[in-house]
Amino acid sequence: MKDSYDFVVVGGGSAGYAAARTAASLGLSTAVIEGGREVGGLCILRGCMPSKTLIESANRLEAIGHAAEFGIRVPPGSADLSAIIDRKNRLIGEFADYRRGQLEGGKFDFLRGWARFAEDRELEFAPQGGGPSHRIHARSVLVATGSTHTVPPIPGLAQAGFLTSDDVLDARSLPASVIVLGAGPVALEMAHYLAAVGVRVTIIQRSPQFLKGVDPDVAAVVEDAFRARGMVVHTGTSLLGVECRDGLKHVRFQTKDGEMCVAAEEIFNGLGRVPATKSLGLENAGVELDGHRIVTRQNQQTTNPAVFAAGDVCGPFEVVHIAISQGEIAARNSARFLAGKDPHEKSDYRLQLYAVFTEPQVAVVGLTESAAGGRPVRVASYPFGDHGKSLVMAEERGMVKLVADASTGEILGGAAVGPHASELIHEIVVAMAFRATARQLAAVPHYHPTLSEIWTYPAEELAGIG
Repeated sequence: MKDSYDFVVVGGGSAGYAAARTAASLGLSTAVIEGGREVGGLCILRGCMPSKTLIESANRLEAIGHAAEFGIRVPPGSADLSAIIDRKNRLIGEFADYRRGQLEGGKFDFLRGWARFAEDRELEFAPQGGGPSHRIHARSVLVATGSTHTVPPIPGLAQAGFLTSDDVLDARSLPASVIVLGAGPVALEMAHYLAAVGVRVTIIQRSPQFLKGVDPDVAAVVEDAFRARGMVVHTGTSLLGVECRDGLKHVRFQTKDGEMCVAAEEIFNGLGRVPATKSLGLENAGVELDGHRIVTRQNQQTTNPAVFAAGDVCGPFEVVHIAISQGEIAARNSARFLAGKDPHEKSDYRLQLYAVFTEPQVAVVGLTESAAGGRPVRVASYPFGDHGKSLVMAEERGMVKLVADASTGEILGGAAVGPHASELIHEIVVAMAFRATARQLAAVPHYHPTLSEIWTYPAEELAGIG
């Protein structure tokens, strides 16, 4: 460990590692400071990878439940939670070991401990395991500390207690019934898993639809599917309070039809996370916050030009591939800043990608129909219920949708809700990356019968073909 570095990264997750690797390749003396008990970052340890591992088990259970439709007789499926968690732990251990190797073997110093700003470009470093703290001078800094769970200001919730995604990801036993607060990606993915392994699930959502930010017709497909699976859903609510009695947790909420109360053995808090900025001493470096979130320009620079931020700690999207891109941009802009040049490279969210691994899956890229506002666009969709391959698969719920510029035909956005939506959406991402038109997409050969060829139908409609 040195006393001074060109570039110090606080946080060793996906954004932090990508930034450090990039900075080192540009010749900057670089250090990564990570204080977590485990190494790997949110995505590997407690987010994307462990949740999707559990969801794969849920998907297998769902498939077994529909085996008779395919002429297959099997006993009813049941979940061995310990075996599911053991598999998850094994896989996540391998992913985390690989990331630890990258951090420990990188062309930068990897420091285990905690850092906070003592003053501008001066970090106070406290080593993990004890020992005296140490001052590190940083010519530039990247804050990439991710996010943490928050307790919503709902009367009685903190006192009653609740489950978080961290708890579910390690649970070898589960309550018989759970109330899920929220209907964002994490809440719905966990609701999908809980219901699949036999938990009675009730969802309470504040906004009128699931997945606020996607088009209502897309969100409605997931809501209808959840109801069909036996989950109880309440949308358009206002949470009033939580109390414990008779061995259950009772949640009171207001709807357009009046006040209601539901009870379950446990509550899952799916109402979001907040950026992990507490105790970083950002005020000592003149870094401005908006609530908990670090304020950044599109070049990832904060209100202190020598301090950058990337990932969940600054947003605007809490998605790992964007965090990685932001980290790399921050490193390149830091090199420019230190060389006295304009840190001009900006994050581009034109291809903003969003996927939710529910059943059915949801995936969206670019402009949604709802967000088009006054922009002249044309929209076309096509249902999986009228598509050969999805009928063969008995995956008839959902649709795909394209949004195109009304005058040029350029594809501006796409959405899929249905089988393998998280995979199918990438065809539209590639098309948009090359600014393809709907007519050009329609002209691309697609093998029959495949799920992918469903995109040709809305593309042909927008192109006026047929």
